[in-house]
Amino acid sequence: MAGKEFKQRIRRALDNASLRGALERFADAYIVSREQVYAGRDFESLRQRIAAIKADAAGRYEELADQFTRAVEARGGKVFRAKDAAAAREYIYQVAKEHGVTDIVKSKSFASEEIHLNAYLQERGINPHETDLAEWILQLMPGERPSHMVMPAIHLPKEEVARVFSRYLNEPVEPDIKNMVRIARRELRKKFLTAGMGISGANIAVAETGTIVICTNEGNARLATTVPPVHVAIVGYEKLVPGIKDIVPILEALPRSGTAQPITSYVTMITGPVPAWKGDGEGIKELHVVLLDNGRTRMAADPVFKEALQCIRCASCTNVCPVFQLVSGQVYGYVYSGGIGSILTAFFNSLEDAADPQSLCIGCRRCAEVCPAKINIPDLVLKLRERVVRKQGLSGGYRIALHGVVAKPRLMHTLLRAAAHLQGPVTHGRPLIRHLPLFFSNLTEGRSLPAIARVPLRDRVKDLERPLSNSHLRAAFYSGCVIDFAYPEIGEAVYRVLGREGVQVVFPQEQACCGAPAAYAGDRETAVKLAKQNIAALEGASAEVIVTACPTCAVALKKDFPELLAGDPAWEGRAQALAAKVKDFTELVNELTGGQQEQLQESKPGKPPGPAAVGTVKVTYHDSCHFKRHLGLERVARRVLQGQPGLELVEMKESDRCCGFGGSYSIKYPEISRPILERKLKNIVASGAEVVAVDCPGCVLQLRGGLDQMGSDVQVKHTAEILATAKD
Repeated sequence: MAGKEFKQRIRRALDNASLRGALERFADAYIVSREQVYAGRDFESLRQRIAAIKADAAGRYEELADQFTRAVEARGGKVFRAKDAAAAREYIYQVAKEHGVTDIVKSKSFASEEIHLNAYLQERGINPHETDLAEWILQLMPGERPSHMVMPAIHLPKEEVARVFSRYLNEPVEPDIKNMVRIARRELRKKFLTAGMGISGANIAVAETGTIVICTNEGNARLATTVPPVHVAIVGYEKLVPGIKDIVPILEALPRSGTAQPITSYVTMITGPVPAWKGDGEGIKELHVVLLDNGRTRMAADPVFKEALQCIRCASCTNVCPVFQLVSGQVYGYVYSGGIGSILTAFFNSLEDAADPQSLCIGCRRCAEVCPAKINIPDLVLKLRERVVRKQGLSGGYRIALHGVVAKPRLMHTLLRAAAHLQGPVTHGRPLIRHLPLFFSNLTEGRSLPAIARVPLRDRVKDLERPLSNSHLRAAFYSGCVIDFAYPEIGEAVYRVLGREGVQVVFPQEQACCGAPAAYAGDRETAVKLAKQNIAALEGASAEVIVTACPTCAVALKKDFPELLAGDPAWEGRAQALAAKVKDFTELVNELTGGQQEQLQESKPGKPPGPAAVGTVKVTYHDSCHFKRHLGLERVARRVLQGQPGLELVEMKESDRCCGFGGSYSIKYPEISRPILERKLKNIVASGAEVVAVDCPGCVLQLRGGLDQMGSDVQVKHTAEILATAKD
């Protein structure tokens, strides 16, 4: 569980209206602009090329570093291979000391922030001056951290910047952007002309030629690398690529993914020392390249996390992250931001520094969709979480819940049955809990919770499992915990719909939690235990198909079980055989009905449509994260719904945006879950729909609870419920 100080930082970020407003405005505009700038380009092909180049490079860093070193030195430059941050800092300091440098100008370099270079130099009497406009503004605000990897000061309104400039100049400055840019240019120009050293980072380093490539939208990097007599470039090993041709796909993707531009304003390529003015005439600039390891070669040797070194630092993952848009990199990050930043932090800094930031990933998988380097960030975050738990252990609450209850299905079911009979004081006879007392109250702020069913699905199936005269398929129904104990009516709908299609459905009574809560908490031990129990239970049903109406459970059965049990000779084959039988309910219905309505009628969100025709129900569809981004079934669901008479399907805005549930995330971080839900609810209401169709019981819980607290009449139904009603 996140510490008190981290929770306070979250609260401060959520209370900062300027921060949230700026990040949301940028993110909304970015999504539209990114789509436009990639129009006509094969994004999937492009990112496969980048991933291949970067993966190849990561497999031979030492070889490429040797080649790069030879190329730079052949042109008169110097290369220092820094094993860690301390070695890099000390080398740069010694170069500055040797040249009598007192002032340094820096272009944007997260590598320099990674090694905490500024503080190190200041302690030794050298003044580093940030010259990227945003970084300079932050430098004038002691203690202020970057909020974004590409746009570090995006959270600051112009009025705040004007106050910062006023304090710095000791004179009033109006919040006029053009004038403030002129002031910055004037003040920074003095520093360029008097600095004895310039420090830059690099976006790419070409081993073949010794070239470093710098992409910027301001001219400061060119000034920092050309005006002072000494240039030091800090380049992480992961920036290495084999040849000059390999920079092409990266340059194509980096600006498009980072800021939705076809190309940055400046693309600078430096190959060896360049001519420089040294005060007494023209000379040759002294070039030092610090090749920074600092955990990178260790990461490259890690078969799990090597993939993260493909990152090109575009920050597109954070641009689409619903959590990042609320709290920024000041909270969701250490030096590097977001989910990818947490992974890098674990290797470049420490696992302890990554522990809190990684916990903020809600698992919506939007980052994996847009990553131009094809990094599976959400899965890597889960692997990182496992390592955090392995080292630090589970918090007391999680340990009790997972080891003491979830891992013991009989006890868990007994407790849920007891709770169903004891919940009267909080349900007041209603199907929703609108208020929880005491320290549980924040769980019902903005969202009601479902009452526990007095009769769970597992106790109802005896009346549902009647032999079918037209049966042609035997299916084992894996309900998952939420349907079993909160929404058994969804399970009953599954039975009715599949029964009509000639499917004999059975419910294996020994089935347990799918283990997703444990896996997403980093508790691999419990996840493995539950995987084995469920495999045994489902095998016993002797079914041809295993059907589930929960996409999270489907992902667990199809993907997680084989991964958890890989290498276990007694279970690996059984897990794979089981996974091959698993189908989502809506997917199976679509197959059984012949894939009706193959030509999906597109409906784009816009102005709220008028009232539905008489006898027609207007339905909008919410894309659950696992359903769309793991199972890829979003079009299938719409096809099935459009095939139902009496339904009119209308699209809401941002139909695939996370609702904020995230399983236990909404319990661990209700203060983050709540505003994510609020945005989704606004889009639902604006659609004009009477019903929201959903294929995830967790999303049903979140959306029903949110709409109830709003006092809305919009109903939330699982697709199974809609199909069962439509044909009754």
